[in-house]
Amino acid sequence: MRTLSEYAALVNARLEEIPAVVEEGRYAIGELPWLLSRSMRYSLCAGGKRLRPSMLLAAVELLGGRTEDALDFACAVEMIHTYSLIHDDLPGMDDDTLRRGRPTNHVVFGEGQAILAGDGLLNCAFETMLACAAKKPDRAADWLLAMREIATGAGVTGMIAGQVMDLYCEKEAATDKKALRFIQHGKTACMFIYPLRAAARLTGAGEDDLNALTAYGRAFGLLFQATDDLLDVTGDAGDVGKTLGKDAESGKLTCVSAYGLEGTRRIVDELHAEAVRAMERYGERGAFFRALVDSMVNRTK
Repeated sequence: MRTLSEYAALVNARLEEIPAVVEEGRYAIGELPWLLSRSMRYSLCAGGKRLRPSMLLAAVELLGGRTEDALDFACAVEMIHTYSLIHDDLPGMDDDTLRRGRPTNHVVFGEGQAILAGDGLLNCAFETMLACAAKKPDRAADWLLAMREIATGAGVTGMIAGQVMDLYCEKEAATDKKALRFIQHGKTACMFIYPLRAAARLTGAGEDDLNALTAYGRAFGLLFQATDDLLDVTGDAGDVGKTLGKDAESGKLTCVSAYGLEGTRRIVDELHAEAVRAMERYGERGAFFRALVDSMVNRTK
């Protein structure tokens, strides 16, 4: 199994090809306009760990599949993640001006164009996955099941549901632990859980594998968000690459607001143990995922 940076390199190389690069000033009926290409690629190709798509590829290899068959699905996950970041940074959401160490999309292109860039990435993600299914009709059933998993994770009972309640609870429920779990499961954990479930679908894996990856994705996603909440309070802006202190300033419901710093650190330890347990059935083959969750515990960015 490869390293995180090796999986990320595969994803980055493919993302350089989709969406297409369009010459500035060029637009024609039936083609991607240059401005949309530029704004989508501004955020999509801005770097980042490529964590979610890399985990999908690693899970495919763990289950005996081929990364080349899953690469466009991994890229689709990153497109969906990037669309969510563009929209999350908008003035009507978190109103952030810095993302991955540079100005956010709406600061560069304007609010309307940023909304459309996010919409474009979301649609491009599904166009990309559907093209895979069309090319391999003998595997179309597995491909469609994988698409459904990703759509569920990103959809109205997943990421969008979490974002809705995140906005609703601002300044209203800063210590509501039940609401916190709902929000963090939806807006963060779902986009780890369902790409991993998609990997299981792509390889035709059974229920035991599906359940193990679901459990791991849930624990990992909640741990990732808990550490993100810690970083917003204790991190260094130069390392993190985004504006810090925004959660407390906007009255957001976070692990820190609900449990305090020490309580959040305890939650991190508990979720780490849950994720490790979920990988036990794979023995040494699960080393990538154990190392990944270990690295999250003390992350600085």
